[in-house]
Amino acid sequence: MPVAIHATEKALLKVFSNDFAFSIPAYQRPYAWTKDQASELLTDLLSFLGDGSEAVTDANPYFLGSIVLIKSEDAPKADVVDGQQRLTTITILLSVLRSLFSEKNASRLTKYIYQEGDEFEGTYDCYRLKLRERDEDFFRSYVQCENGLDKLCKLDTFQLSDSQKNIKANASYFLEQLGQLSEQQRSRFSHYLMTCCFLVVVSTPDLDSAYRIFSILNARGLDLSLSDFLKSEVIGSIPPSQQEKYTKIWETEEEDLGREKFQELFAHIRMIDRKAKPRKTTLKEFREDILPQIEPQKFIEEVLKPYSDALEIINTANYRSDKDAETINSLLRWLNQIDNFDWIPPAILYFSKNSHAPEKLKQFFTDIERLAAGLFILRADINDRIGRYAKLLAAIEENVDLYALESPLQLTPQEINRIIKTLDGDLYLIKRIRQYVLLRLDSALSQGEATYEYPVITVEHVLPQNPSEGSIWLEWFPNDEERIQYVHRIGNLVLLSRKKNAEAQNYDFDKKKKKYFVSNTSIVPFVLTTQVLQQSEWTPAVIEQRQEDSLQSLRKIWRL
Repeated sequence: MPVAIHATEKALLKVFSNDFAFSIPAYQRPYAWTKDQASELLTDLLSFLGDGSEAVTDANPYFLGSIVLIKSEDAPKADVVDGQQRLTTITILLSVLRSLFSEKNASRLTKYIYQEGDEFEGTYDCYRLKLRERDEDFFRSYVQCENGLDKLCKLDTFQLSDSQKNIKANASYFLEQLGQLSEQQRSRFSHYLMTCCFLVVVSTPDLDSAYRIFSILNARGLDLSLSDFLKSEVIGSIPPSQQEKYTKIWETEEEDLGREKFQELFAHIRMIDRKAKPRKTTLKEFREDILPQIEPQKFIEEVLKPYSDALEIINTANYRSDKDAETINSLLRWLNQIDNFDWIPPAILYFSKNSHAPEKLKQFFTDIERLAAGLFILRADINDRIGRYAKLLAAIEENVDLYALESPLQLTPQEINRIIKTLDGDLYLIKRIRQYVLLRLDSALSQGEATYEYPVITVEHVLPQNPSEGSIWLEWFPNDEERIQYVHRIGNLVLLSRKKNAEAQNYDFDKKKKKYFVSNTSIVPFVLTTQVLQQSEWTPAVIEQRQEDSLQSLRKIWRL
């Protein structure tokens, strides 16, 4: 059934009216506009209003953007999905104007801040904007209440939260700037603010629709994310006496993981639970399919926290243990270089179940790196990857033997044969995998001692693709067809820690070794490359031997 969505342009006098009772939900970010944003807003408004030589009605109107609300048609209650920064800042601005006016004009502005109830109309006393619970009392006492600004300016900033500091700073800025205007100028400005400044008010009674609208509009203000909406759902379902405890757990995990990775966490949780590609919006799947299965406290304690902790270690490769920690972290670093993250949900699930069993983690991550690398080399598409990892998630949950031949964690004989064929072919032409494979090989040749923290790593041919006439290359490879069989294979490839030099690519072998494969200060730091420096010539026999040795090393790494 389609959800009603309304979008209407309204002057601020209609926005701050009995038609709306704005409330900032708990999932919203704290108020975060600083003096920079407040200054930009006030400067724009005064600029659009002009110097007073024309009537307010002739001044250029000012568009404040859009706000997104969860609101039914027949009730003023409106949860603010997007727009709290602007609504809060405008309320501060109105309160400052009120404090600077004489009593008569001040009372006229109060009606935009506070609604007086009328028993004949069925309305009640209330403030037009209610901030999230943590800041509600502060905002009411020091901004919305008459004479509150006098007390606000005297507060010790060091005792305030970040959002309260921003409220105080912006109020002080508005007081300073508007205090320089005459009563008449402030009156003219207030007239302009309420009648010529407009918001597009977008409203829908459905949270899922509001979230989708917000994602599309992505209007000014602080972006909300899926996790913000779910926080409201989950924390709001917990008894009030316990909400502070679980809010702290939630916000600590978000801070530790980082906002972007915390957002990704919910996609991984969804995959762990659903084991399939999304069929609805992720928000809808959580609300309809995932959250109803578990008590909110348990969701935070048994899902959110352990999965978040696991993801942090997986992302940073920072597992700590007296045993096998470096091996596990090395495998995690290799996994994080693969060009997809479909392996992460089973990694999170297994890690959260076995975080104190390093021997199990070592065995599991050895094999999931083998699987992920194998699917990467085969360029398995997203449907194949999701299907495979969905089976692995089920196997982990069911505690089946993950190391049996038929386990989804293990490569099949057919997959192994295809991987070997790919590695033995023209690897250079498969751009996405060539660097990963060569770095993995180089690491094995260095017994894992090499590090690869270089801003640029490139793959280069020893035997050039287009050797120059008269070069030694054409003596060693006189047959064009034979030469092309060697050019793009692993045996002819090396790594450089700098950008390629197009001119140097076709140097003869001796010159290439001296000028291309050696840096200004030291030998190029890759075993694959330093091996080349030990050769006096680069013939088909050399490449064939190197190809065979490289394949043997790769087969050993991934048990092929």
